[in-house]
Amino acid sequence: MSGPSSAETPHPDNTRPPGCDSALVLDDGTVYWGRGFGAINESGSESGANSVGEVCFNTSLTGYQEILTDPSYAGQIITFTFPHIGNVGTNIEDIETITPAVRGCVLRADITEPSNWRAVQPLDAWLKKMNLAAIAGIDTRQLTRRIRDGGAPNGTIVSAPPNDQGGTIDIAAAIAAAVANVKAWPGLNGMDLAKDVTCKQTYTWDGEADWSLSGGYAKQSKPKYHVVAVDFGAKRNILRCLAAAGCKVTVVPASATFDDVTRHKPDGVFFSNGPGDPSATGQYAMPMVKAVLDSGIPSFGICLGHQLMALALGATTSKMHMGHRGANHPVKDLATSKVEITSQNHGFVVERDSLPKGVVESHTSLFDGSLEGIKVEDKPIFSVQYHPEASPGPQDSHYLFKRFIDLIEKNT
Repeated sequence: MSGPSSAETPHPDNTRPPGCDSALVLDDGTVYWGRGFGAINESGSESGANSVGEVCFNTSLTGYQEILTDPSYAGQIITFTFPHIGNVGTNIEDIETITPAVRGCVLRADITEPSNWRAVQPLDAWLKKMNLAAIAGIDTRQLTRRIRDGGAPNGTIVSAPPNDQGGTIDIAAAIAAAVANVKAWPGLNGMDLAKDVTCKQTYTWDGEADWSLSGGYAKQSKPKYHVVAVDFGAKRNILRCLAAAGCKVTVVPASATFDDVTRHKPDGVFFSNGPGDPSATGQYAMPMVKAVLDSGIPSFGICLGHQLMALALGATTSKMHMGHRGANHPVKDLATSKVEITSQNHGFVVERDSLPKGVVESHTSLFDGSLEGIKVEDKPIFSVQYHPEASPGPQDSHYLFKRFIDLIEKNT
């Protein structure tokens, strides 16, 4: 791959290089010029096609459609470190939610025509349909190093296409407005985003289970157990994995009370992934989570659900320097000493030193040593920071769903 062109490096004077019609604008005024795809956002404001968000990076080599539809990315702009994004197009199966909550994406190479037999629509057309802005031609390695060294900045994508008179919009004014909007955005610390991505009312998952190449998604017919899943921004594949494990799944909103959960008489309770600061979401979810854990109902949580369970047990959480996002994170299961390759997407972490008596660490990151899982001694309660339901993969951590079912079997 050739080195970055002038279009891919920040331009301190904000002048637009030839061939560039969009810019990634960061909160310190840095401007990365590139080529726009997807929806148009001329203002860089909350009213534009793409809102202000935290700029993060994801190291996955596959699954860009699943990543872009993961509700946990609410409030974020994703920088893909893998350069070939869009090469297999998009389809109607590889989605985690119908309405994406991500704020946009940053790419190295231009989106190409899809080359895959499952493709239904090119990524560019799909982004336009979903009203998501994207920018390509960015030196994503440089941007990733910036995030790694300095932490995740806030930013926005601004489009500056030629106007009908052959000129261009007032890009200087657009950039200035974008910088002001980015600086005014409060950031994810203290922000409750689960309320924006949770379901609006209780529903029963339709039984869609695991996927196969020949038959698509299987249908569950005879569930053995009943699980209530609390939706803080649940990915569809979580519900599929629970269904594949033999569970009827009732999904309740993030605002559900303990009575809302227990009136369904669940054999187990699942706390889902989700976006934002767990302390902010915990202001209304904590009474329910704590009551469920105190009741002794077998409970399993991931991602935001894991963080909320830890808070309910008396631990604390904090914002990470740059977070964990990718499908190649090694995690050690301390009970078996086995190492699993995991999929991750989180910007907050449970602080190890805050774990109360009776709550022990179960999994550890081999990247940075951070806490990746907990369990409660003598109670059927455990959680992990990463995503065992990872779609399209890896699948090393699928055993955790069986562990959950085993706990349900022992306690029913």
